[in-house]
Amino acid sequence: MKAIIQRVTAATVTVGEEQVSSIGRGLCVLLGISVEDTRKDADYLVRKILNLRLFEDEGGRAWSKSVMDRDFEVLCVSQFTLQCILKGNKPDFHSAMPAELAQPFYNSILESMRSAYKPELIKDGKFGAYMQVQIQNDGPVTIELASPAGPTDARLLSKQEKQQQRKEKTRSKGPSESGREKGAQRSRQDPNASSGAEGDVSSEREP
Repeated sequence: MKAIIQRVTAATVTVGEEQVSSIGRGLCVLLGISVEDTRKDADYLVRKILNLRLFEDEGGRAWSKSVMDRDFEVLCVSQFTLQCILKGNKPDFHSAMPAELAQPFYNSILESMRSAYKPELIKDGKFGAYMQVQIQNDGPVTIELASPAGPTDARLLSKQEKQQQRKEKTRSKGPSESGREKGAQRSRQDPNASSGAEGDVSSEREP
């Protein structure tokens, strides 16, 4: 799941000639749901959106308060194009969740925001409509968020954890004595062996 979060002084959503939503100071959130997203992804983004410290405190100290701390508004707009994958110069949206599944999922995200905050301060666009979104970015301040990608296969997760543990052990121990001894032996056996210095074509790698 991806979100573009903009700190705004005002934002509005218009469909045709009708203004369907508007906010004053707060956050405008463009939200893109992928076919692989779950409740866990939604919970992560809801928590981050409402707790990001993008506002100043009462004394003017920047990056100190969240939208909830300041009682500001949130305008959330569904935007499947955030899940775009380029094929050459043509955008492909197959990774976006189909509309018939995305709409109830998106509505549940809005409900989660309203439950966690003040429901009257959470505004929405119009799902699936052709919208005109006017955003008066404050700063400008724009944050790109994505829910953490993680393997669903428990065996793969266990493998990655073991690999990480081995890396941490290697970093804590440093290069082993046996490794240094082997390097010294190779140098004694072949003093002309290349060390990857300039001019050694065999050591070059393609970018």
